[in-house]
Amino acid sequence: MDNKNKENTLKLQFKAMGHKNVKSTHKSTLELTKEDYLTPTGDCIVGINSTVAINDLQKEFKEQLKQGKSLKITLKCKDKETNEIYEDTIISKGSKDLILNHNTDMVIRKSTYICPRTLSINANKSAKDLNRDLIDCLKKENDLLIEFEILEV
Repeated sequence: MDNKNKENTLKLQFKAMGHKNVKSTHKSTLELTKEDYLTPTGDCIVGINSTVAINDLQKEFKEQLKQGKSLKITLKCKDKETNEIYEDTIISKGSKDLILNHNTDMVIRKSTYICPRTLSINANKSAKDLNRDLIDCLKKENDLLIEFEILEV
């Protein structure tokens, strides 16, 4: 699940799925969940059936986040019909106050609010800021590839 590349950077790749109810309109958060459903009110959720939740993260990954390191999150969706790939990138921060123990969800926040579901804070984007072509791809229930990378800055 986790690995280090040649620059000794901690990375994690995993999958989730889009859903017809992906709205991606929330102004301050975005979320990935292991849950297998999405109601129309879940306006921050961009991926369901995630293969990873906060509790699944490797200890070293959590430690890096708790040291306040930056987290680069890349979201990619390949449209099964057109083979086009749509992507977007979010940069957020860890914090010594992160709890990092939720069993199903990972929430990336623009704010500094922290709860067990919070993966990172001070993000440069929320659900509403994401590339709309990416969101349209997710609405077609295509797969979502997620990459987390701890940045040394």
